[in-house]
Amino acid sequence: MVIEKSDYMKKKGLSLPLLITVILLVTFGLIMIYSASSIWAEYKFHDSFHYVKQQALFTVIGFIIMYIVSKIDYNIYFKKANIILGICFLLLILVLIPGIGSIRNGSRSWFGIGPFGVQPSEFIKLALIIFTSKYLVNSNKFLKSYKKGVIPILGIACLAFGLIMLQPDLGTGLVLMVSIIAMLFIAGVNMKFFYILGVIGVIGVVILIAIAPYRMDRITSFLDPWSDPLGTGFQIIQSLYAIGPGGLLGTGFLNSRQKHFYLPEPQTDFIFSIICEEFGVVGAIFIALLFFLLLYFGVKIALKSNDLFAKYLAFGLIFQMIFQALMNLAVVIGLIPVTGVTLPFLSYGGSSLLISLLSIGILLNIAKKNNQ
Repeated sequence: MVIEKSDYMKKKGLSLPLLITVILLVTFGLIMIYSASSIWAEYKFHDSFHYVKQQALFTVIGFIIMYIVSKIDYNIYFKKANIILGICFLLLILVLIPGIGSIRNGSRSWFGIGPFGVQPSEFIKLALIIFTSKYLVNSNKFLKSYKKGVIPILGIACLAFGLIMLQPDLGTGLVLMVSIIAMLFIAGVNMKFFYILGVIGVIGVVILIAIAPYRMDRITSFLDPWSDPLGTGFQIIQSLYAIGPGGLLGTGFLNSRQKHFYLPEPQTDFIFSIICEEFGVVGAIFIALLFFLLLYFGVKIALKSNDLFAKYLAFGLIFQMIFQALMNLAVVIGLIPVTGVTLPFLSYGGSSLLISLLSIGILLNIAKKNNQ
């Protein structure tokens, strides 16, 4: 029996530990969504389980999608990359049209489907990772040339970024752009290009701030939240008020004070604040450990893959999830200005969860096909 179990674990390779890590993240996310949202849901919908029930529905759908995708040969994405990207670009354009796209929290970035909402910007992030992976394989010999190799793919990424900024959604746009740049970096593009890109990026950020004054307010509130404690600095101040009292072990499950209408919609972007308040440093370390394991297994799958497309695809998917998680955590603890990105697997949000689980399904298939 011991030998059989050992053979089973060997057969599962990296797939099983990756799957267990994701299940732990999603399960803990559901628990914390209930804790963070119960007071607000009871007040708004007279049902303390309102948000967690919706997230649970997306969780079931997401795991079904993940299972199906894990059985689909990842090479099909190589063949259909152009079509997938084209459809996602079409959705990005349609969501900007009044009457088709709906506005939530000041951004026209949603398709309303009954009580649910779908964000096409989440889908373009995945589509562009797939397309870039194919592009890097086909254009590997041209990567030494900026004109032939690098500029075309960056142009497509910038087009997607521009459409996302029209919503506007700077956080998602940054996750998309940094993910593509990271893929170019591992593909071996000359380092001098990234120095130039850095300068262009700084100039671009300055322009984006200049054309939208509210972004300057976010910068100001980041540098000094108390300059506008009831306005732009409110979220970060309340977030720090949640994290501070957590201590080593936290105040205990369901005992958060900040979720009592102090921290706005704590089940979304600032769910990590509630985790720190209720579970303290131990809870924060637990979440950090799970994301580290996610990164470790994802990178290992990429490194052990025999197919170049699989390597790029696996790296792009895992980097995008981890970078988004780091951005969210940095915002919550006050290291960077508010960006509006969710914490993958943990924050309330159907589109984000579905795309994250779909990405894991692709990683599981890559691991399986490469005998990992």
